[in-house]
Amino acid sequence: MRAFIFSVLFMLVAGMTFAADIDGNWQGEVAGMGGGEPMKINYTFKADGSTLTGNTKGMDGNDLAIKDGKIDGNKFSFALDFGMGQPMVFKGEVKGDTIEMKMDMPAPPEGAPAGGPAMGDMPPIVLKKAK
Repeated sequence: MRAFIFSVLFMLVAGMTFAADIDGNWQGEVAGMGGGEPMKINYTFKADGSTLTGNTKGMDGNDLAIKDGKIDGNKFSFALDFGMGQPMVFKGEVKGDTIEMKMDMPAPPEGAPAGGPAMGDMPPIVLKKAK
């Protein structure tokens, strides 16, 4: 019986060591609107089990809270509500001290003009862990 309990505890601890180290501050840049200067971006993440919380700054400088954050190993997803009707969903992966994530933009409403690159064609957002 002791061997069984030890084995279960060992697997639980070993499983926790494979979780990504996403906690902390992350920084990067995204291309500016219309080819303008890149914009600096900062995120703060905190994982609690499979729940991801945190925040970033909106274009107006106000804090935006991460919503519906989930983390599974080194993969994660969350939503940000920029006040445009539908939240934008981000999906990404932690790779050591780097995060790569993509934004899933909702389809434009029916009748809205099309234009710009499809979000699937956008390069990933790359963040580095702040020291």
